Amino acid sequence: MKDIRVAAVQMQAIAGQTKENLAKIIMYSEEAAARKVDVLCFPELCVQGYNRETARIMAETIPGESSEAISQLARKKNITILAGIAEKSAAGLPYITQLAAFPDGTIKKYRKTHLGKSELPYFTPGEVLPVFNSDKAMFGIAICWDLHFPEVTTILALQGAEIIFAPHASPSIVGDRKGIWLKYLTARAYDNSAFLVACNLVGNGGGKQQFCGGALMLDPKGNIIAEAFDNREGLLVADFDAALINTIRQKKSGSMRNSFYLAARRPELYNSYRNE
Repeated sequence: MKDIRVAAVQMQAIAGQTKENLAKIIMYSEEAAARKVDVLCFPELCVQGYNRETARIMAETIPGESSEAISQLARKKNITILAGIAEKSAAGLPYITQLAAFPDGTIKKYRKTHLGKSELPYFTPGEVLPVFNSDKAMFGIAICWDLHFPEVTTILALQGAEIIFAPHASPSIVGDRKGIWLKYLTARAYDNSAFLVACNLVGNGGGKQQFCGGALMLDPKGNIIAEAFDNREGLLVADFDAALINTIRQKKSGSMRNSFYLAARRPELYNSYRNE
């Protein structure tokens, strides 16, 4: 990994107002590019807004109008953009997808693999846990509910992911976002020796649902690098020091405090306890 500047956005996305939401994505992307950000992460389903009941109607193909607009933006601003979009599925129910648009025009994607109980009737789960390579770091994506399953981030880290991006659409009713995130996101960063970047929708989504916002960045030891829990829209920017993770991943230190725990796994033992 090389030193890298990342950014996370808290934003309000009104369901069904795709044009307006894209305008906001453009605005924050321009700000991030002006601040020399390498990778910019937006919240879950920020393109069409998070609404389970109408997601199927609003879903788009990839490539499609919105993904092409974001891809052109990534090329124009020379920045990698991760944006949440409802993607049409051959199965009928759409995917909750995080688009990855790269400066060279490449479009890749991750489809949320673990759906919450309230999402199961409305969406199709993804089946793949990919890792993406930028010119400065390898990264993976886990969306909201995915982060409650340790295997997801472990598989990403075992494939080489040095940064885990965690876009959310978590409602205010769940409770204190910072307090909740610090219970398990710090563990995902620490156990996998990976940087972690989380962000959330904020404000009213166009109906009864209210989102509590939040943006958080953690280092490979689970320490807070940057945070914003002010319940308002905004861009959080931070520089990640590659030496923090390279010392661990490349075994540049003999100290136990810099252990890469995943390297000492015993999968032959764990397979005996699989829950069929």
